[in-house]
Amino acid sequence: MKQIQSVKGMEDLLPDQAPVWQYLEATVADLALRYGYREIRFPILEQTELFKRSIGEVTDIVEKEMYVFDDRNGLSLALRPEGTASCVRAAEEHGLLYNQTQKLWYTGPMFRYEKPQKGRLRQFHQFGFEAFGMPGPDVDAELLIMLNRLWRELGIADAVELQLNNLGTSEVRARFREDLVAYLRQHEARLDEDSRRRLDTNPLRILDSKVASTQALLDGAPCLTDYLSPESGEHFARLRVLLDAAGVKYQVNPRLVRGLDYYSNTVFEWVTTKLGAQGTVCAGGRYDGLVEQLGGRPTPAVGCGMGLERLVLLLEAMEVIPESVTDQADIYMVALGQVEASALQLAESLRSELPFLRLITHLGGGSLKSQMKKADKSGAQLALILGEDEVARGEIGIKTLRIESEQRQVPTEQLVQIINQLLN
Repeated sequence: MKQIQSVKGMEDLLPDQAPVWQYLEATVADLALRYGYREIRFPILEQTELFKRSIGEVTDIVEKEMYVFDDRNGLSLALRPEGTASCVRAAEEHGLLYNQTQKLWYTGPMFRYEKPQKGRLRQFHQFGFEAFGMPGPDVDAELLIMLNRLWRELGIADAVELQLNNLGTSEVRARFREDLVAYLRQHEARLDEDSRRRLDTNPLRILDSKVASTQALLDGAPCLTDYLSPESGEHFARLRVLLDAAGVKYQVNPRLVRGLDYYSNTVFEWVTTKLGAQGTVCAGGRYDGLVEQLGGRPTPAVGCGMGLERLVLLLEAMEVIPESVTDQADIYMVALGQVEASALQLAESLRSELPFLRLITHLGGGSLKSQMKKADKSGAQLALILGEDEVARGEIGIKTLRIESEQRQVPTEQLVQIINQLLN
């Protein structure tokens, strides 16, 4: 019978990989708490209309990348391709937004049908931060300052660069779009195939093209910053003042756009070149019109998302994962003969006395030699050896596994004290 394998682009996370993910998730969650962000959780499945209305029907995500199907009642559902729209929907549905400020974070899998590649999968995982009810640049600045701190705490600050832009309001972008399309129509034959397609659907995405010939053509194109209203210009100027005062380094990139229709004013990306071609590890911006667009009252908002797969790759490439990030045991208890009850009882006693302890009790029998091999493979610092003679005498054997030493017998009532001495 043919073996069933995982779906293409949806990878398993194996036990040897899990500790790095747990470390990253715990670090980000702790930082969120320290900055006053509270966790929110929402379903993986949403009504397809949510993403059509928020992301935009002529975006690549909605047109080509969403997993969409009808349920048994004929309702069109989609696996969430990003988190912001779901967060807005959940917060608005449960009355968290009107006349309030909220700072929320979430994490979980997202889904996009695209060509799988390193750090970019069809099921990928994101952390997201969303802040509602604050219109000024101070919340934009704090979000970027917080992310800057996260890179320092993870040890990757030297590997990422902040790129910053201001997209203005939707009205400003509409005027800019008309002039950009008019310019590009004059040079349409020189555009790459993707950009020619986007000319009729999402021309602002052409600014983000990685094709060298298209980038060269854009040198003579209209510049969005020349179209900004005084209010948008002032918002951007004040944001830069706040970032400068906080010592957050950045590059203004007037061609930076985001692939989602709901962004306005501030947009940003943290990018790295340490994973080969330039890659984005975190991106976001303001979306002041999205809550109203989804049926709520006008609510200013800013947020971002970061891909965990790409961050894990970056931690590994920079070799900054702490040695303490491991699932290796502290102690492996060898059980010889008919001592299962005594071994399990002693293990539970140790776990109660030493809550930090990572202790594996050998199960399934076997010789001393085979059990000691498993003890060594577990990565444990110590082996406890319990046989029928030790149980009868109220003793236990103890042997260090990472440094040379003789096995010694100790009374079980002294075991906690000795373990503390050997592990600390």
